[in-house]
Amino acid sequence: MYEQDSVELPRRSFETELFLPIRGMSTETDREPGTSTTQQQAPRYYLKSAATNGRGGLNVYVSNRRSSFCEQMQRDGQNSFSFRDFLKSKLFVSILIVGAVFITLICIGFVVMYERDGSVTQTIDVWRDKLTSEQLVWFESGLDELKKALAVQINTKRAKNVILFVGDGMGPVSVTAGRIFKHGEGGKLSWEDFPHMGLLKTYSMDKQVPDSASTATALFGGVKANYHTNGVDSGVLKEDCQASQNKSHHVESILYWAQKAGKGTGFVTTTRVTHATPASLFANVPDRAWECEAKMPLDAKNQGCIDIARQLIEKEPGSKFNVIMGGGRQCLVSGVEDSENDPLDTWSCISEDGRDLIEKWSTDKMEKEQTFAVVQNNSDLENLDVSSEFVLGVFANGHLAYDHERDKGASGMPSLEEMTTAALRVLRKHQKGFFLVVEGGMIDQAHHRGWAKTALSELAAMDDAVAATLKIMARELDETLIIVTSDHAHTLSMNGYPDKGNSIFGVAQNSRIDNIPYTTLTYGTGGPGGYQVEVDGDGKVHRRDPTLDDTEDYKYIQQVAVLTDENIHGGVDVAVHAMGPMAHLFHCVHENSYVAHVISYAARIGRFRDSSAAGAFFDLLGLS
Repeated sequence: MYEQDSVELPRRSFETELFLPIRGMSTETDREPGTSTTQQQAPRYYLKSAATNGRGGLNVYVSNRRSSFCEQMQRDGQNSFSFRDFLKSKLFVSILIVGAVFITLICIGFVVMYERDGSVTQTIDVWRDKLTSEQLVWFESGLDELKKALAVQINTKRAKNVILFVGDGMGPVSVTAGRIFKHGEGGKLSWEDFPHMGLLKTYSMDKQVPDSASTATALFGGVKANYHTNGVDSGVLKEDCQASQNKSHHVESILYWAQKAGKGTGFVTTTRVTHATPASLFANVPDRAWECEAKMPLDAKNQGCIDIARQLIEKEPGSKFNVIMGGGRQCLVSGVEDSENDPLDTWSCISEDGRDLIEKWSTDKMEKEQTFAVVQNNSDLENLDVSSEFVLGVFANGHLAYDHERDKGASGMPSLEEMTTAALRVLRKHQKGFFLVVEGGMIDQAHHRGWAKTALSELAAMDDAVAATLKIMARELDETLIIVTSDHAHTLSMNGYPDKGNSIFGVAQNSRIDNIPYTTLTYGTGGPGGYQVEVDGDGKVHRRDPTLDDTEDYKYIQQVAVLTDENIHGGVDVAVHAMGPMAHLFHCVHENSYVAHVISYAARIGRFRDSSAAGAFFDLLGLS
């Protein structure tokens, strides 16, 4: 060994050797025997205790000799890397981070794929922030609605059954006011929980604000038509009998398509069965007023035009409807009797040609050896044999009585709910499914009179009919397309700043100009009873104070802005709500004619019908 340098340390009472690499020291190295130049090793420095050197310090020595332990450690360090060192290395940490990110991305991808396929239930994790009770109730409400929205699944099955509800004149203000009337501000009507909805434009081909005949033609036939025409396209003008006889201008209805597909068909209405809305299901006429022969011009009769009532009983598809229920006896039968509980409708047609189309309908079924039933009051309907193939229910000379004032006894008139449930029991037995149209027609009639409370009562009755339908069809909802919509709106408006909980028929506040109260509900147009203008003792003209009248009465006429002969339709868009197969196809603002095309596609009827081969295949599988 060669002495290189010495460093004094505190004196020790013992002598020891301490191997210690010291930076900065340099020495000459010796090559060990048998070691090549490239393998020669650097010198090793160590400190040696030297108590005997007289100075009590440590001498630092350098040596090329290594102990066996040091040599082994060096060999291990050169030839291997311990697992513990690897876990502490930057390489391992980097691999761990990259792997975690990669696995997370894969998991997110799988979750997204599953959610797209609807294969998993989506959940919501929310922070439970500290909120006041006034805020918490709305955050919880919002969370509940989010969960419902996230749980909605698209049903792309074929619609075996279709049920279409039409609230005649049921515009958006009517729906809002009707909801408050029946369920309160925070409530919902039975169809407002349907998962899919849109808006329908209601204009006709020649009018910005339509009537019920043209809008019904659009809803039921998929084709926009002219004002006051039923079941004909815009190539036919009002009262043009000759053009209406050209069959190329006839518009086939959804019930006709359903019949051709072998489905049971029918309609229920609280109006006359020949009235503007149901007429578009079976008639092709240039004037909705031609409900019977008495309203038809002589030249139209001479040209061969047939009134709506005869088309219902004598021609397809009306003659093959399995269910017909509503009013309108005076159009089907001549010489019917007038009574206090069942008056003649002087606004409508009253047949005078000696007809009895109810008897003719019955005779037709007997000749064809088909089972049938004619029902004319509550007792008949309650005892109806639902195994009958065909049912004709005519419960009034004109329209049915308003729901709040109808006779509920055995000889009285049924509700919309009762007619609807009876129709469903008759139609459900059809192996290939059925198509039922239900009209809450007296909503419109009450609006025309300016009776807002009566109109909303009729809307509530339709709510009952929809709710009852959902219960009856509970086990078949997955294959039943249910749609609730309207043909047009009215000029009903909801005004002022009434307090929450205030009666929807009450006073909103006082005018800031004349200080006279005004009601929450008013109309834009109306008859003489609604144009409530008075002259006081000083000769000044002012609006009548509504608090002088009972605004809660069913026959109270709401105040109007413009005097006309009756309240007139509104032209705003109406809502369409849907559930069941293909209901998601209602999703934005649509033409009202779009409804028929959705139904045709969902049920594979009309232009979307199966080929004969496909039909035979579905029949074989029992899927038709």
